[in-house]
Amino acid sequence: MEEYGKILIIAMPIFLTLIVIEKLYGIYKKDDTAPLIDSVSSISSGITNSVKDVLGLSITFLSYEWLVSKIALQHLEPSILSYCIGFFVIDFYGYWSHRLAHQINFLWNKHAIHHSSEEFNLACALRQPIASLVNLFTFLLIPAALLGVPASVIAITLPLHLFLQFWYHTKHIKKMGFLEHIIVTPSHHRVHHAINPEYLDKNHSQIFIFWDKLFGTFQEELDDVPPVFGITRPANTWNPIRINFQHLGLLIQDAWRAENWKDKFTIWFKPTGWRPENFEEKYPVNKIENVFDFDKYGTQNSSKLVYWSVVQMLITLLFVSYLFDNIAKIGLPNIFIYGFFILVTIYSYSELMDKSKYAIFWEGLRFATAVSIITYYGDWFGLNHVFSASNYIILAYLSLSFLTTIYFVTIDFKTYQNQLINS
Repeated sequence: MEEYGKILIIAMPIFLTLIVIEKLYGIYKKDDTAPLIDSVSSISSGITNSVKDVLGLSITFLSYEWLVSKIALQHLEPSILSYCIGFFVIDFYGYWSHRLAHQINFLWNKHAIHHSSEEFNLACALRQPIASLVNLFTFLLIPAALLGVPASVIAITLPLHLFLQFWYHTKHIKKMGFLEHIIVTPSHHRVHHAINPEYLDKNHSQIFIFWDKLFGTFQEELDDVPPVFGITRPANTWNPIRINFQHLGLLIQDAWRAENWKDKFTIWFKPTGWRPENFEEKYPVNKIENVFDFDKYGTQNSSKLVYWSVVQMLITLLFVSYLFDNIAKIGLPNIFIYGFFILVTIYSYSELMDKSKYAIFWEGLRFATAVSIITYYGDWFGLNHVFSASNYIILAYLSLSFLTTIYFVTIDFKTYQNQLINS
């Protein structure tokens, strides 16, 4: 937990710098693929996922360490060989867990967040789930366990493998020659994120593209079919926490409404998107029928809202960095209280990005949570020992944030809407 937090402190500024570079390059080339409000939502999703992981909120029913102890035919020491074997097996594991997440209804819930952006850029790579609370696929690492790859090697290689999937989420890198036959490239992954019928459920590989070619799920990016990004049942929200549970909510509703007990049970294991007979007519949901004829969500925003959202996201990153750097000092159960504050923060400002009047409630809850923490503990989880004026700064910021939320909901949203009507 603590070690992963330290890794993220190093990784976060690197990812953020690359996102900014992509944004500036897009502006320079007059092909900006990263709208600020979309990027804020994506980075906020990454924050929620990293907080969940650092707090250890995932359950693994079958641990890799147990597998090694029971079935290893030999025991390797950490070495270049064991790291190479581990990386290769993790990529096999990644292909199949990724493919199954696309093909089975209840598994899609944890993966839909990653595809929910209607843009394709480096920031959307950070759209990672908080709904993946249970790991079901450790058994796919059996080949590494049989060969005796140490658990420590897998523990180091897993986050490295994940981070290496960041770079190919971009439209600015075109096809890459002979590398297209070896590794996953931006071209391959654009196909994977596309909702065009030609591209759906293709290119599940994560590092080596040959898994798709071997198992029949490869599709080249076609010159005459530009990829259109998103999910066929659009999220229609910037709130990453709500996106994480939208599909699950629909499954629960459909299972409850189903009159056939067989449907109530099998809906969870049917192909992604399956619903009981006639449900599309009885209980319709918004679905994109023509990928070249639909309106992207939330493209009309005042510049004040966009820039305020960026400020909120950057300040949240400061709060998160302090948490990750001081996990041991903050300790249990306080890290969970801190994590709750971060989740409420993101829920609050992303509701504001959605122009929801309920943003005032969520911002009020955030303010009350912070005041309660400072009142009970005397400071912000030991921050006073680093900076004596921290209580006053945090309370001043939260007061300003609450008043700003009220301003947006009661004045700015109405003013901007009137401007759109009159323009």
